[in-house]
Parts: sequence; C-alpha cells; structure tokens
Amino acid sequence: MSVLFSTTPAIRQLKQTMPGSKGMPVLGHGLDFITDPMNMGLKLSAELGPVFWVDALGITFVSMMGPEANQFVFRNHGDLFSNNEGWDYYIGKFFRRGIMLLDFEEHRHHRGIMQAAFKKQVLVQYLARMNPAIERGISQWKTGNGFEILTEIKKLTLDMATDIFMGEELGPESEKMNKAFVDCVRAGTSLVRFPVPGGRWKKGLDGRRVLEAFFRARIDGKRANPGEDLFSRLCQAEDELGRKFSDEDVINHMIFLMMAAHDTTTITLCSIFYQLAKNQDWQDRVREESFRVGKRDIDHDDLSKLEDAALVMKEALRLLPPVHGIPRKTVKDVEFKGQHIPAGTMVSVSPLVTHHMKEWWVNPEQFDPERFTEARSEHKKHPYQYVPFGGGAHMCIGLHFAEMQVKAILHHVVQRYRWSVPAGYDMPVDFTSLPVPGDKLPVRLERL
Repeated sequence: MSVLFSTTPAIRQLKQTMPGSKGMPVLGHGLDFITDPMNMGLKLSAELGPVFWVDALGITFVSMMGPEANQFVFRNHGDLFSNNEGWDYYIGKFFRRGIMLLDFEEHRHHRGIMQAAFKKQVLVQYLARMNPAIERGISQWKTGNGFEILTEIKKLTLDMATDIFMGEELGPESEKMNKAFVDCVRAGTSLVRFPVPGGRWKKGLDGRRVLEAFFRARIDGKRANPGEDLFSRLCQAEDELGRKFSDEDVINHMIFLMMAAHDTTTITLCSIFYQLAKNQDWQDRVREESFRVGKRDIDHDDLSKLEDAALVMKEALRLLPPVHGIPRKTVKDVEFKGQHIPAGTMVSVSPLVTHHMKEWWVNPEQFDPERFTEARSEHKKHPYQYVPFGGGAHMCIGLHFAEMQVKAILHHVVQRYRWSVPAGYDMPVDFTSLPVPGDKLPVRLERL
C-alpha cells in the first residue's frame, strides 16, 4: 500500500487521528468506486461518521458526507479548497482549464465573461433552435424492442450541442467527436495513468488532441463571422473592462462545455426515461401535461407549465446525479466536525450519497417525484441536501440551459412515443466515469 497511496507525513498523521478504511490490498476501495459508490459511501459513513479517509484510485483522500459537508465545501469560505487541484488529478489532462477547473479570482473572471452566453434572452434563442433539432432527431427513432436509450439520446444531445453551441451540423464527424468525448471522460478514472497503447489514459490524450484540432480549425472563422451560437459568443465576449478570451481559452471552454452540455444531459434523460418506463402512471401524467400545452414546439414561457415534468426531472437527478462525486484539494489547513485536514489533502463530497441518506429523505430508494411538491418540500430540510448541480461559486453555469433542454426533449418525445421495460427490470449503472446505463437501457418503443 505504501507504494501506491499517499505517504506524506501529514497524511500519515491524518490516518492516525481520523477514522478511515484502506480497503483491499493494492487497490484500496478503487473497485467500490467504479462499481457501487453509493452503497460504499453509505456504509462507510454509517460506520465511520461524516468525515473519514479512504484509499482508492491511487490516492488517499478524505470523504466528507452529508448536507453540512456539502455546504462547508461548496461555500468555501476563506478559499480553503481548490477546484482545479481536485479535478486536475482526474480530468485535468483532458479538460484542462475548463470553467470547472479554474479557481478563485480567475474563475470569477472567466465565469463573468461566460454568463452572457446563458442569460434568459439567449436561452430563448437556444430553445428556438432546439425544437427543430429534436424533431429531426427523434423522427428517425426505430420502434420495437431493444431500442437503446443511451445510444440514441447521446447522439441526439451531441447533435443538438453542435447545432446550438457551434451553429453547424457534424455529419460524418459525429461518431469521431462522440468517441473523443467518451474517451476523455472515461480516462479520468484510469487505474493506469500513463499513455500505454490501448489504455484509457492514452485514448483520453488522443481524444483531447482530436477535440483541440476540431475547434482550433474553426476559431478564426468564428471570430471573423460570428453567429448566434455559443462558440461565436465566447469568441466575442468581454467583461466590463474589455478583456476577452484568448484562442486557447475559447478552445478549453468549448471542449468542457460541449462535454457538459451533452454528457450530463444524456445521463439525466436516461435516468428519466428509465423511471418513466418503470412508472407508467408518471409517464402518462407527463404526456397528458405536454398535450395540454397544445403545441409540439415549446416556447420558453411554456416551460413553467411542465410542472410534472419538472418533478420527474428533480427526482431523477436526486436518484442519479450526473456528477456523483466531487473532488477538491485543501490549500490551507481545514477543521470540520472536530477533524483536522491538512493543506494538500484530496477531499471528496458525494451528491449521490447525500441524496440517498435516510436521515434526510423518506424512502430514498423509491421513485417519488411528489417529494419535491410545495406541499411536501422534502428537499428543503437543508439548503445543501439536494445538490445535483453542485453549489456555491462553482454551481453549474449551464443549469438553466440543461433544465430547458431536458424539458424540451421530454416534451417532444412523450407526444410521439410510449416506452416500457419488462417487469422486474433494474437498470445497471456503469460508474466507470460518469454514471450511465451499463446495458444502454434497452426499451420497447411504440409510436402513439
């Protein structure tokens, strides 16, 4: 173990004073993290308390569990935690200097420039582009058994992201780009973190080069002839002091935002489609609500009418948050719950574990969208109890875009199709990187 995991004097001292678990020889809890992180987190927090150390994925880190830990880490008073140094170990080579990997004043500066691309009037324009893109995509779906939700939704969301964020259609390049994004994301949890031919790390590095070349080849054109897409907006955006993004900044942000815009939305939609396949009564409620809107193409003002869809989306995000674990690194000594965490320590909070804690949720394993109704407001016991989009200064910059996209896709699909899974089916979840259906979620798709 001493060869693989942290052996600094500070970490050795931490392991002597804080409860923890080293897991299996050599691997630590690495396999638990990529097979069943939720039950591992719930089990260890029940045994060891809300703060404990764990050996996994080649490092020793401190797990901080529950709403109070989420609040402490996300609010980050005193700039105790670094986003960049937390995420860099996992995805820094592949999504370097994306908005999620920036810290403190630099993060505030970049976020300030980017906010302009997510204002309401811009979201209205994005939604107008979404409607025809959704219709084109779902009209080609093949009905019958074995329709793979993951495969088709990922293709749809990537096509939409390139149309809305870049103002173009990928065409034959779609498969190449999709593979590059998948390889970059999956590389983050590589156990072998060297460019071994055929290995995940090498595939991730190769994928990053593909994405860089793709955006670099288009950046001069976007600066010279900007459109209404996000790529153009980043090329033209500036803050109140007139500062603009460099070419490298634009490329880095586009790679990260394109990944976030389609990967996390895909996961959310897969979770929604799974739950609505299992709970046909809710599928019917969402469908009837969409028909009551009275039109296939939805306007921004119509989004608030989709109340049942909003409840389903919130519950799907609770049960399977797209980013199920969030790393940070301490840049100063930290005290929390009577435990001392030295500077330079990797820490992690878990939306997935928090969302399944029996102390905070009634029957947490049950699909129950009405827990989010105003009458029940089960999610409001603590302001950091429900954190599918993170929190604090690094809360997801595209959360309103994501909610709009999910509602729009669901609105179109329920008016055209019905879908189901066999009785007793449980969707396996692959936690190798971001959580996706391990079997691609095959359903029976029927046209209405």
